[in-house]
Amino acid sequence: GAGLIGTSIGLALREVGVDVALEDTAAGRLALAAELGAGRSVVAGEAFDLAVVAIPPAFVSAELSRLQRLDLARTYTDVASVKAEPQAQAEAMNVDMTRYVGSHPVAGSERPGPAAAHSDLFVGRPWVVTNSAVSAPDAVSDVRALAVACGAVPVYMDAATHDAALATVSHLPHVVAALLAAQLTVAAEETVTLGGTGLHDTTRVAAGDAELWTQILAANAGHLADALGAFASDAQRTADDLRLI
Repeated sequence: GAGLIGTSIGLALREVGVDVALEDTAAGRLALAAELGAGRSVVAGEAFDLAVVAIPPAFVSAELSRLQRLDLARTYTDVASVKAEPQAQAEAMNVDMTRYVGSHPVAGSERPGPAAAHSDLFVGRPWVVTNSAVSAPDAVSDVRALAVACGAVPVYMDAATHDAALATVSHLPHVVAALLAAQLTVAAEETVTLGGTGLHDTTRVAAGDAELWTQILAANAGHLADALGAFASDAQRTADDLRLI
């Protein structure tokens, strides 16, 4: 996938001299990523050290299965921002779990696509590695090497712990931003025009790709519901306290 994350990974790896081959279902996206210097197109029959699946989470398991049938690489990872569901789906599809190690670079932008990509997107950021009990040690090392080559800091978690953490630090903030932005759609125009940088900063992430975020939130629904429920309770308590002033 040659979107924001896939293209940024390609740009980061090319800067340190790694040969990168790109594949994407959208020819225009692939062409732009290659033009930006993120890599070249895949040639049929090639084999690689590592295949990075940078696509929405609902499609990760099927793509892993396809790539493994092609024997495309020694090690496989994905970079979706939810891990437990893709991992479970991969197991159900008989993906070789010894060679697949899930991961998630905790970095991004509300702007999608290769045009928003840059090589230092991951510098200093956590890159969560969600290896399972059956992951081969050398496969885990391959994914760690990917994170380090991109300038990130490897962090090891199991998939469920990762998803619970991301519900709090990423998925909940996105929902809150979207809910706040939705309030603006019913506000008077003169009210909205008074909004400043604080409002912009608070609602910025709500501009993310709606289809992608729908998949992310649905795949982490349980953890997100818990986090959103706790937030809603705090918000309601605050509103009750304000009415007593």
